[in-house]
Amino acid sequence: MFGYIIGALGASFFATKGIVIKLALMEGVGVVTTLTWRMIIAVPIFALVGWLGYRDKKFKNPHFRVPPGAALKAAGVGAIGYYLASYLDFAGLEFITAQLDRLILMTSPIFVVLISAIINKRAIGLKTIGALIMSYLGLAVIFWQDLTLDGANVITGALLVLGAAIAYAIYQILAKPLIDQMGARLFTSIAMSAAGILIMIQFAFTHQLSDLLVSEFAFILMLAMGTISTVLPAYMIATSIGIIGPGPTAVIGNISPIVTIFLAITILGEVFSLYHALGAAMVLLGIFAFTRFENPD
Repeated sequence: MFGYIIGALGASFFATKGIVIKLALMEGVGVVTTLTWRMIIAVPIFALVGWLGYRDKKFKNPHFRVPPGAALKAAGVGAIGYYLASYLDFAGLEFITAQLDRLILMTSPIFVVLISAIINKRAIGLKTIGALIMSYLGLAVIFWQDLTLDGANVITGALLVLGAAIAYAIYQILAKPLIDQMGARLFTSIAMSAAGILIMIQFAFTHQLSDLLVSEFAFILMLAMGTISTVLPAYMIATSIGIIGPGPTAVIGNISPIVTIFLAITILGEVFSLYHALGAAMVLLGIFAFTRFENPD
């Protein structure tokens, strides 16, 4: 039972990310500044946990070391998953609702399967294809409704977030062998640190140091982004996977967009029409079916 509870909490905390970003944008804090604050807060925590993981491995095996090539690969993969995907997602939220953002990101596992099938030359089952069609029809319903309400900016935002979903799918595929080689804690530490360096470099070239000065409320949002929306759910979901496995954890993760939709309506005052309800139901049903077909256990 604990594995299911911690998995649900992790998915719920992840669901707050879009809400926090939207609130930060309302406070006048830009995308790069928000990403920079996220890394300032989260990277030291991930680095500490990674060091502890490395120390544990050295204690169990004094001859353990991280091959330089593996560390460089982890840094490169982290740049894709924690820098590129995050930047595209944050940028997309300037143009679309938090609800649509979360539902598009939920399709990332679909790209994992599609890309893996292409690489491994593996056929995709008809049931899985049906689930994919259901999900994207649901997204189309919401997209069309938002397009009529908010105009062409929705296209820009949706494409940016779709790019984030694809980038994160590539990250997941490339990360697995590295995690098997060096462990999740150490890999995440290297990956997050590399992404943090890239964010800092981008900030240095595009912003002034004074841009990190934000209002008191915005600083609280930055703390929430770095901890509640980033660090805590990462370890909660990892714990859930360790207890109940990736399949059940993925199924539990389907509550994430429900939490986002609820928070978007109550906190941000976003519109939620019958079309949004229908589209969200189709996406969730498709993703749930897809998850069950791909993780039958």
